[in-house]
Amino acid sequence: MSFSSPIVRRRVWVGILVGVAGVVSWAWWVRGQQKLTGSEKRAAQPFVQLAGAGSTATNRILQERAELMDPTPLFFPTDWNFGQRPLNAERLRQPGQVFGLYEPKLTVNEQGLASYGAETIQVPQQPTDLLAQGNEVPFAGIGQVDRKLTTLPVRAGYLEIRRFGSEEVIEEKPLTGGVQFPRTDFAPVEFLVVVGVGGLIGDPILLSGSGWDEVDGYLRTYLASSYRLGERLSPGRYRVLVGT
Repeated sequence: MSFSSPIVRRRVWVGILVGVAGVVSWAWWVRGQQKLTGSEKRAAQPFVQLAGAGSTATNRILQERAELMDPTPLFFPTDWNFGQRPLNAERLRQPGQVFGLYEPKLTVNEQGLASYGAETIQVPQQPTDLLAQGNEVPFAGIGQVDRKLTTLPVRAGYLEIRRFGSEEVIEEKPLTGGVQFPRTDFAPVEFLVVVGVGGLIGDPILLSGSGWDEVDGYLRTYLASSYRLGERLSPGRYRVLVGT
């Protein structure tokens, strides 16, 4: 079969066309891969840029970028969350304008309040007439409750004995009988008492007075002579409190 035959020539041309198509396809594929590789975004690399204090647009952009990327935690005082700048006029409120946006809700109508003391009254001639007219001050009687109050029992005083340096209560009882204080309005009195085997050692030592010398002297004599602490207590040191 010679090259001049039609069948051979046809096969040669088909082979050439297939080869050219393969070369073109390979070149197009390589070019596409290069474009994909070049279009990939590279990771941002660390950089250092110096921003001056000028007012140019470039310096301002760099300063804003530095503030935006500031790693300082927001719970620390920064320019974004802390400042001493005064409030503007729209946010300022006068004392009478604080609740100006809220309408008042009155529980009691202002027109329903009685006018105490507004009427003309005659000037009393005697103090007894003033008592008969009653109390004419505004809001008289508000908060008062008509109920019978029980009378507290009268007691001459109250005695409490504790060990010195401890909160242990040895004795506590009201003082009744022949106790007659020189005064009834006095502060609680505290004595230090030392008791030995033979009884009370010395006079009671005053630790906290009542504010009246006659009351302090009376209680010192009463505890030592009339109440006889030395015979009631075992040997030791005690704190004796007396009040009304």
